[in-house]
Amino acid sequence: MHDLMNDLATFIAGEFFLRFDNHMKTKTEALAKYHHMSFTREEYVGYQKFEAFKGTKSLRTFLAVSLGVDKVYYYLSSKILNDLLPELRLLRVLSLSCLEISEVPEFIGTLKHLRYLNLSRTNIKEVPENVGNLYNLQTLIVSKCRRLTKLPESFLKLKRLRHLDIRNTPLLEKLPFGIGELESLQTLTRIIIEEGVGFAINELKGLTDLHGEVSIKGLHKVQSAKHAREANLSLKKITGLELRWVGVFDGSRMDTLEEEVLNELKPNSDTLKTLSIVSYGGIQISNWVGDRSFHELVNVSIRGCKKCTSLPPFGLLPSLKRLQIQGMDEVKLIGLELTGNDVNAFRSLEVLTFEDMSGWEGWSTINEGSAAVFTCLKELYVMNCPKLINVSLQALPSLKVLKIGRCGDDVLRSLVQVASSVTELRISYVSGLTYEVWRGVIRYLKEVEGLSIWGCKEIKYLWESETEASKLLVRLKELRLGECSGLVSLEEKEEDDNFGSSTLLSLRSLHVGYCSSIKRLCCPNSIESLEIIGCSVITDVYLPKEGGNKLKSVRIGDCDKLEGKINNTSMPMLETLYISDWENLRSISELSNSTHLTSLGINCCPHIVSLPELQLSNLTHLSISNCERLESLPELSNLTSLSVSDCESLASLPELKNLALLKDLEIRRCPGIDVSIHGGRWPPKLCSLTLEGLKKKPISEWGDLNFPPSLVELRLSDEPDVRNFSQLSHLFPSSLTTLSIWEFDNLESLSRGLQHLTSLKHLAIYSCPKVNDLPETLLPSLLSLRITECPKLKERCEGRGSHYWPRISHIPHIEIDLR
Repeated sequence: MHDLMNDLATFIAGEFFLRFDNHMKTKTEALAKYHHMSFTREEYVGYQKFEAFKGTKSLRTFLAVSLGVDKVYYYLSSKILNDLLPELRLLRVLSLSCLEISEVPEFIGTLKHLRYLNLSRTNIKEVPENVGNLYNLQTLIVSKCRRLTKLPESFLKLKRLRHLDIRNTPLLEKLPFGIGELESLQTLTRIIIEEGVGFAINELKGLTDLHGEVSIKGLHKVQSAKHAREANLSLKKITGLELRWVGVFDGSRMDTLEEEVLNELKPNSDTLKTLSIVSYGGIQISNWVGDRSFHELVNVSIRGCKKCTSLPPFGLLPSLKRLQIQGMDEVKLIGLELTGNDVNAFRSLEVLTFEDMSGWEGWSTINEGSAAVFTCLKELYVMNCPKLINVSLQALPSLKVLKIGRCGDDVLRSLVQVASSVTELRISYVSGLTYEVWRGVIRYLKEVEGLSIWGCKEIKYLWESETEASKLLVRLKELRLGECSGLVSLEEKEEDDNFGSSTLLSLRSLHVGYCSSIKRLCCPNSIESLEIIGCSVITDVYLPKEGGNKLKSVRIGDCDKLEGKINNTSMPMLETLYISDWENLRSISELSNSTHLTSLGINCCPHIVSLPELQLSNLTHLSISNCERLESLPELSNLTSLSVSDCESLASLPELKNLALLKDLEIRRCPGIDVSIHGGRWPPKLCSLTLEGLKKKPISEWGDLNFPPSLVELRLSDEPDVRNFSQLSHLFPSSLTTLSIWEFDNLESLSRGLQHLTSLKHLAIYSCPKVNDLPETLLPSLLSLRITECPKLKERCEGRGSHYWPRISHIPHIEIDLR
């Protein structure tokens, strides 16, 4: 739909619209005719890209659009803000959304033709007063500006403002005085009620065209139900409404007044689709909440209403799909009042959540002659309801997802009996869940495909035998177990000399994490993915008798007592293997015929001495770290990524020139390796290279390294003999776009030796205490500059009055000491 709208806008604008491509190069004369321009946000938006627009006075639209990649921020050159945009006096549309800017430029207040201003998801703290001069402004968007604290008092001058979006601005505690007089307002997403001269609830009466989503915060400050009535919410076409009181329940709360206020805030029943009531202090919730006249209402959330003793008849809402009840401490019993005694109660409900109900004891929907309820319910979540014991429900024929957490075992037993169609069951911290209780539960799980049990400390086994499990869990594909400290084994009676069997045919994925009592693990034949993490006493893992013929992924970490091999079983179909903190591992000979292996990671395995000459023809990613006794690596010709770090005994690498496909090479803190002996014979497709803490003669004496022209990222460390980069200029290929250096203790100058790096976009300098200058010829094209623990350079770069500021201020992202 987005593409269709974009194409439509492009068609209508015709020859006056320009979609500015990332690689487009256009002369200024050719740009003069365009009135509307959009560009795709990149991580770094540099000035050079837009320099051709300098002097084009006719531009009406400057619009940053996304490709759908959800980055936190994008970095914009301040030169665009300070030099280019102020010249575009005819701008009608300006979007700086998602760009890393911390203040609104003053020039924006001079764009008298501006109608649309989008500053959403930026770091601005306030909107300046001169924005009130934008008499033609119709739309202002500052949503998700999480540091925003202030809107201008001059808002009253924006008589044509129609849309003000201030959603997700948690630090904004006050609306501008007189905002209720802006009668053209159609969108006001967040309303903050104040006492005295602040915004009063009855100011909403003048906003007759208000529609869409509205959140009203501070309702505990409303002094009269009459003022709430004057807001006339029932006459406004509101589709989403949040009513929020303060979350503090003390003697200052007046429950009767709050009940009267809620009564008067009834919205338009013909338009409301979403309703949220938060921290309401009344005893009863108003009758209009749950009234069947709200035929469009699909989503309801009642949260933190700690004094309420009962729930409205939500079952009467004909279109309700999602219902969340949370933090209602005084509710003890939920019965037929929830359904409204309607024979078709909850006819559309798909997702139901109960959470943090500390006083809830019983839940029943069964009554003599009552019809079925929750017939369409697909997901049910019951979380942190410690007193809930009595659960008596009719069958839930459509339920697929059931999640129960921090409740007693009675809740689990009752719900699985009426939910025979569940395919995903997630259990966490259920008290009283012993093996005996679980044996009663498992009988109802024949449709379950995904089972997760977390934090249930009393359960010792999951089933008597795998044969029994195969009859009860006939569809189980994924099993996840975690923090079950009492779990000893999956099965009570291990079969066939503790080797896996072929009876549990459906299981594909098995995860066991932080189960401190499990000593042995038998895996079924069908297993494809195995993960064992943090099981401190496990000694044996048994794969099937036929071998791990279906295993594709194995991850084992922090299992100190695990034997050095996995029962001598080959894994011919293995694609991914990651091993970490395996004290007893001495060999990975099981990989001898793993011809499908593409990714191998080994970390903190102190007894690994070498990797055997394996026939790993498909291995593309190899990462090895903290293996102190590792001495050598085999020749692996198809690697595309190789990372080796903290292997102090490693004396050599494979012949680099033979790694014809290698793109990323990282070697850190391996003092036995001397890369200079390769004599400039690097992998021909190398793109990224990191070298740190190696055995070597000074880098300045390496000679011509002949880096391939494909190299674009280079990171170097620990070169105490280098004083200026003229000593190294012959090492750096002109193709570099990223250069990072750190711990060059005696480096003083960067001004010489880098001039030929005309493609350089990113420069990072860390822990170089004597550096005091920058390569000035390269600064105009930089997109990012990072400086950390370089005190002399920091002094010359930080702040508007510093020596280098005029030369670096255009760089989109400048980071000095991580700020």
